Amino acid sequence: MNTRTAIITGATSGLGLECARALLHDDPSWHVVLPVRDTARGADAVKELGEPQRCTLMPMDLASLASVRAFVEDFRAATLPPLHAIVCNAGVQVTNREWTEDGVEMTFGVNHLGHFTLVQGLLDELARPARIVVVSSGTHDPSKHTGMPDPSYTSASDVAHPRADQSPDGRRRYTTSKLCNVLFTYELDRRLGHGGQGVTVNAFDPGLMPGSGLARDYPPLQRLAWRYLLPALRVLPGVRSTRTSGRYLAALTNDARFDGVTGEYFDGIRPIRSSADSYDRDKALDLWETSERLLTQCPKGR
Repeated sequence: MNTRTAIITGATSGLGLECARALLHDDPSWHVVLPVRDTARGADAVKELGEPQRCTLMPMDLASLASVRAFVEDFRAATLPPLHAIVCNAGVQVTNREWTEDGVEMTFGVNHLGHFTLVQGLLDELARPARIVVVSSGTHDPSKHTGMPDPSYTSASDVAHPRADQSPDGRRRYTTSKLCNVLFTYELDRRLGHGGQGVTVNAFDPGLMPGSGLARDYPPLQRLAWRYLLPALRVLPGVRSTRTSGRYLAALTNDARFDGVTGEYFDGIRPIRSSADSYDRDKALDLWETSERLLTQCPKGR
C-alpha cells in the first residue's frame, strides 16, 4: 500500500528514471510523482517503470518559475500519500548561452533556481521524517581533475546574468551550477537545523555516466563518443551505469542506514568531502539571498 510520496525531477530517462525504478522495486510503500515537460515522454517512462498505479505525472518545466509554482499548487491540491522525499535530479548542460523564460541563464536556471523554487514551495508539505537529495557532480570540485573546466563563482548574480565578456563555455556554466547545488544543500541543511526539523538534506555525485542525456547539446562527434565509446570506460573508478547510480540515489532517498544523516556529500553511497569552495558560507549565503531575490522579481501568476 502506498503510504509515502517521492517527487523525482528528471525521471523520464537516465538517472532519475533508474532512481524511480529502484525506489518502486525496493519498497512498496512509495508512490512516485514525475514532474514532466513532455507528457508523452512521461507516459512512456511510467509504462517502462511498470507500476502505473504507483506513479503520477504532473506538468512542470524547471526553466519557468511560473510552471514550478503551478506544479506546487497542483501537488498541494492532489490526493496523494504524504510527501516524504524530494529528489532534485533534473539537469541540463547547454553549449550555447540560452535563457529561461524568466531571463536567467539556462543552466543555472534549471539546475539550481528551478529546484530552489520547488523545494521552497514544498517545505511545509513535507511529512516528517523527510529527505531531500540534490544531485550534484564531481565536476564541481577542481581537485578531482575530471577534464571539465573549473567552476567560476564570483557571485550568484554573475552566474544568473553573465556579462557579455564572461566565458561562453557551457561546460564551465555546468560545473558552476553543480557547485551551486552543493552550496544550496549545505545552506538548506543549516536553515533546517541540521535535521532538527525532521528533514535531512544531502548532495549526491552519481559519477560519470556515459550514455546519459547530459551530452544531448554537444556537437555531433562528441555526442557520438559520449553515447557509444565512453561506456567502455565503466571499469574505471567513478564511472557508473545509470542503473547503478540510480540504485545509489534511491538508497539515499529510502534506506534506513541513512536515517538522520544530513549535510553530507555522497560519492555514490560513500560520504566524502566536497570541494573547498562548497564549504564557503559567504558564497552559500550570497546564492541563497540572490535566489530569493530572483524569485520575488518573477511574476507569481500561473
